[in-house]
Amino acid sequence: RNRKVTAELFASGITRFICGLGKKILIANTLAEFARNLSAGGTSSVLSLWIGSLAFTLQIYFDFSGYSDMAIGLGSMFGFHFLENFDYPYLSRSVTDFWRRWHMSLGSWFRDYVYIPLGGSRGSVARTYRNLLIVWLLTGLWHGASWNFVIWGLFYFCILALERADLGKLLKKLPAALALLYTFLLVHMGFVLFNADSLGQALMNLKGMFGLSGLPLTQPMAVYYTKSYLPAMLMATIAATPLPRRALKSLGKWKAAPVSDWIAVTGLAFVLVFSTASLIDGSFNPFLYFRF
Repeated sequence: RNRKVTAELFASGITRFICGLGKKILIANTLAEFARNLSAGGTSSVLSLWIGSLAFTLQIYFDFSGYSDMAIGLGSMFGFHFLENFDYPYLSRSVTDFWRRWHMSLGSWFRDYVYIPLGGSRGSVARTYRNLLIVWLLTGLWHGASWNFVIWGLFYFCILALERADLGKLLKKLPAALALLYTFLLVHMGFVLFNADSLGQALMNLKGMFGLSGLPLTQPMAVYYTKSYLPAMLMATIAATPLPRRALKSLGKWKAAPVSDWIAVTGLAFVLVFSTASLIDGSFNPFLYFRF
């Protein structure tokens, strides 16, 4: 009822929408194509499983955060304020911190309507862990009624329970790089479970990643695809950090304001044109979270 539509909000909304569109079309869809090529026949190897799952880990972030940016941008254009849904989750130093930064709307809903009504952490330690277990079982089932999502939920319950106990204190003492690596590897393993069509496939992929299924270390086609898509992977890695946003802010503070504005508008125009062209020329590739 108190929404206001201003030229400034409309312009910032268009900017946010175009950035979200670019995340989905130019980055997420490119990573999806890379992952599909790596999973094709003749490329199965330890390397292809690791690189392919890494590509999916980046793909799902840009797919869903791009979708969220587009929704926030559209809302801003018409005077609505939507809450942020992501806060650079791959820079988290613990899995607990990751889930404070990833899909924040889902996390806050389960906290407000399941965890707290059950008693939250106000009761005994056993009741707290029981409440946490219920939340993560329901979170897994929310994504899909299959065993891999149930195991996915239990996987995160176990890690979060350990971090709530003593592991969290240890992580705070670790160097930042090691804490980041710990978190990213566990999240990466979680997405292997998440992306599989079945629990059997997930376990087979995990065995293959750790060299337990007789797969070769690499295959020529896997190396070829990795080299071909390496620029996209590097761009996605940088884009998953605050560096692009900081660069834009620095550009905005530049003394030559008209020049910096021109650079920003030109960049957005390129993103919009290439995204539109890719949509017209490419195959149907819906948002991953539309299936949930």
